[in-house]
Amino acid sequence: MQRIKAAVIQTKSTEDIAHNLQRAAELVRAAATDGAQFIALPENVAFLRVSTTENCGEPLDGRIVSHFAQLAKETNAAILIGSYQETSGEVHRVYNTSVLLGPDGTIVQKYRKIHLFDIDIPGQVSFRESNHVAPGAEVVTADLLGSRWGLTICYDLRFPEQYRQLAAKHCDVLCVPAAFTLQTGKDHWEVLLRARAIENQCWLLAPGQWGHHGGPRHSYGHSMIIDPWGHVVARCSDGEGFVTAWLDPEQLISVRRNLPCQAHRRLS
Repeated sequence: MQRIKAAVIQTKSTEDIAHNLQRAAELVRAAATDGAQFIALPENVAFLRVSTTENCGEPLDGRIVSHFAQLAKETNAAILIGSYQETSGEVHRVYNTSVLLGPDGTIVQKYRKIHLFDIDIPGQVSFRESNHVAPGAEVVTADLLGSRWGLTICYDLRFPEQYRQLAAKHCDVLCVPAAFTLQTGKDHWEVLLRARAIENQCWLLAPGQWGHHGGPRHSYGHSMIIDPWGHVVARCSDGEGFVTAWLDPEQLISVRRNLPCQAHRRLS
């Protein structure tokens, strides 16, 4: 792993794709001006479903990915599109797909969200992601900027076996772009993020959606960067914005050397 200045961006996306892309571009440029070499955006950054049942899927060479590819070239920064709606071949369902772009705008890797958020808490939140989204099937890593990145999305966070597989593939950084609900986020978001960083001894980037998106949808926000010891080293406040931190390889090496728990595993 090499030393990298990373940024996590926090947005309040809606069903207005043009506005979302414009706002995301403003924040990407601001983070790049602040020196960020790797910029991570939230889940559903270009379109966050509130009420429409329309299939808004696009192929990888559509306007959304092309928009961020141009931004990567403009800023000379790697960009993680936290997720967008990728066409799946099904009429009514898309993939919820992360796309990792290199500083030259090329697609380095894509990851289709495996675990879908189907939940009904009476009086609080009811949501069935599987009505609109088809599940992915592959655990995905990517090599970029001298580091290995593990790609996940939001609800994956509750399934530690996926992160254990990423650790076994020698990831340095775990990415968890999200639109975590307000109800679950206030109790579980930070706890789960820190646990995934601690148990896998990785840096962790968690860019999130924040605020009221329309209708019943509220996201928790609190986007953060966490070190391999589990310390939150940068955190967004309420509102749109971004934070940055240096991802230090020496800290990664030190944590793994001083507490070599990966070598002590007895169960797989």
